[in-house]
Amino acid sequence: MKILKVIASGFKNCADDFEISYIPTARKTAEDKEYELQEIADGLFVFSTIGVVGKNASGKTSVLDLLSVCYDILGTFRVNKKEYSLDGVKLTIYFYHEGNIYKYQTKLKEDEISDKVLFAEQKITYKKYYKTNVNSIFDEEGYEEYPLEGKLPEDTSSVFFVMKKLSRRAFYYGSFDLGCGIYKAAFMAQKIIDMPDRVLMNIIRIFDENITSLKMVDDSNFKLTSCGKTETLSDKELYSRLSNGTTKGLLLYTLVVLTLLEGDDLIIDEVENHFHKTLVENIISLYKDKSVNKYNSTLIFSTHYCELLDLFGRQDNIYITKADKKVNIHNMYKDYDVRSELLKSKQFYNNVFETAVNYEALMSLKKELKTS
Repeated sequence: MKILKVIASGFKNCADDFEISYIPTARKTAEDKEYELQEIADGLFVFSTIGVVGKNASGKTSVLDLLSVCYDILGTFRVNKKEYSLDGVKLTIYFYHEGNIYKYQTKLKEDEISDKVLFAEQKITYKKYYKTNVNSIFDEEGYEEYPLEGKLPEDTSSVFFVMKKLSRRAFYYGSFDLGCGIYKAAFMAQKIIDMPDRVLMNIIRIFDENITSLKMVDDSNFKLTSCGKTETLSDKELYSRLSNGTTKGLLLYTLVVLTLLEGDDLIIDEVENHFHKTLVENIISLYKDKSVNKYNSTLIFSTHYCELLDLFGRQDNIYITKADKKVNIHNMYKDYDVRSELLKSKQFYNNVFETAVNYEALMSLKKELKTS
């Protein structure tokens, strides 16, 4: 299963018909097919990486939250209530699965007495994918209604009839702080794919060369060997002992390994909050390397590191968010006339996309400080 496009109305503060596509619209070169794109069916390509950029409070996290909800629907067929309202949200999700293109439509409704989100006005249509119709997969022509095999509870999506069984579709690495629980989360992720200890140690050595062993004793205790000394520490003690970068890196790189080996997608919110630019570049390179990314995983991330976008060989996998009365999303290739040979970061710093920091507000603050 692979998401191809998502369209939403009524989601958070986003404009109606808010759209994110994983499908390339610009010309596909041989080099793009080697590094920038994943072929999920004959002639059907999706992006290896998708970047979302914009000012603070411009809606970058909203894009990732929307995708996370869609992955929940396609993976577990359910959505729990969030810290934001999902009541009245209309979704259209196009996805590829086992030779077919599916179009799933629904309207979400929050249950008044539980934490469940209900599905209403559901409709699934589909059509067989052929290489000859690769440029018209989103056209209405050729879709027919998918036969549903029975009735489901209101909190269960009818996508169940297509997918048949629960499955992970993506992992979300957000800006929320797991605290000392981050170690348990990392080891639980390791167990999902039975990751060898040597792989885990390769991850840890990226951040702390003094550590030669780290093992989970139980949910709250860990055995650490560092600088030749072995001791058993509680998760709180370990949290205070290891650097913030090592702690965050342990979980994120474990998720990177997991998604690459399992073919899941990885969503990272504001990736620059967690790591040095060089490490972020390394993560991006892993998803672009077909010898590593063998199962068509896609990395989706938001960032303020405009220089990271210079690693992208394309423009149609870069989305720019802007917030006025509503959050709007723009595609660099479709919505801007930017010469491909120019550095994308330079265009941002030149404010081509109107995403620069408010200089007038900065000067006003400076003036206030001078007179205070």
